[in-house]
Amino acid sequence: MIEVGEKMLKRANFCKEKCPICTRGRKGNKIARGFTKHFCRKVCPYCKAYEQIFKKKAYE
Repeated sequence: MIEVGEKMLKRANFCKEKCPICTRGRKGNKIARGFTKHFCRKVCPYCKAYEQIFKKKAYE
């Protein structure tokens, strides 16, 4: 199993709780969800950490 670093865990928690675009996208905002789905999760290190830690897409 892959060891999760402290830095990656902090990034994943930021994406889950504080990221303004990702949290709105998960709540159902269509514009934020589309932005996260097509752009943010491919570029943002916080979204990538969220997907690795929680095994979900950043917009789900």
